[in-house]
This record gives sequence, structure tokens and C-alpha cells, in this order.
Amino acid sequence: MEGLQRENLGILWLLIRLWLGYEWLSSGLEKVGNPAWTGESAGTAVTGFLKGALAKAAEGPHPEVHGWYANLINSIALPNAKLFSYLVSFGEVLVGIALILGLFTTFAALIGAFMNLNYLWAGTSSTNPEMLVLQLLLLTAGPVAGIIGLDRFILPVLRERFRRNK
Repeated sequence: MEGLQRENLGILWLLIRLWLGYEWLSSGLEKVGNPAWTGESAGTAVTGFLKGALAKAAEGPHPEVHGWYANLINSIALPNAKLFSYLVSFGEVLVGIALILGLFTTFAALIGAFMNLNYLWAGTSSTNPEMLVLQLLLLTAGPVAGIIGLDRFILPVLRERFRRNK
């Protein structure tokens, strides 16, 4: 009975993973194919995005972009815009592929949630809140989230390998 429940939950997690994976993969592929993200002008698009976030930073009790995040953008992200451009582009593609395949699902959901948080902190809504909530749910599901996926086969092998190496 317990195995049947895990499989039924696995179908739910699979559907969530497929939607999230599609969202990440399609967004990342748009960026990877765009010279402003990964080509000769890499860094241009992310610089525009970050400057837009800085424009939303304001004083007051509830700014769209908080001062601490604006400082992070100014001191770390903008000086390294080209690097962040590649990290975002290929990060989105890799998270999308991993979620679709159910490969290292927990790690992929964690990285996806981190990216969604950063987009939200930068003042961008879109589907980020929904994606963040679903990825947090995947994190709480643990290994069951990838039971219908490659995790079902890869994680037991890795566990056994690490047990032997202790």
C-alpha cells in the first residue's frame, strides 16, 4: 500500500516537475540563443535587468527592491554582469533539464528556488511566486519528488557508493 501511495504522489511530483522544468528550460533557451545574454554582447541584457531593479529601489518601509539587495547588485552583480549573464542562462537550462528528467531533483529545485528568490528580490513578479512555492514543495517531498525519474535509479547507486567509501 505504501509503495502505491509513493507512486501516486510520484505522478503529482512528476507533473509539477514537468511544468517547472518546461518554464526553466524555455526561459533559459531563449537566453542561450540571445547574443545579449551569451554571445558577443553578453552581459547587456542582465545589466538592463539589474539597472531596472535598481530603479525600483527606494527609501521607505516597503520598496519593491530593498536597499541591501540594491547594494548587492551594485557591488557584485553589475561589475560581473557578463559572468552572471552566463550563470543565469545556463543555470536556467540545467535546472529545467534536471527537473524534467528527475535528475538530482532536490538540488535542481533548490537552485531554481534560489533563482526565483533573486528575481523576486529584484522586483520581478511574473510566475516567480508560483514557481518558488512549487519548488519549495519539491524540496519538502525529498526523494519522492524524483521517484518517477532518473533519481529512482541514480540515488540508490550513489548512496551505496558512499556507504562503501566510509
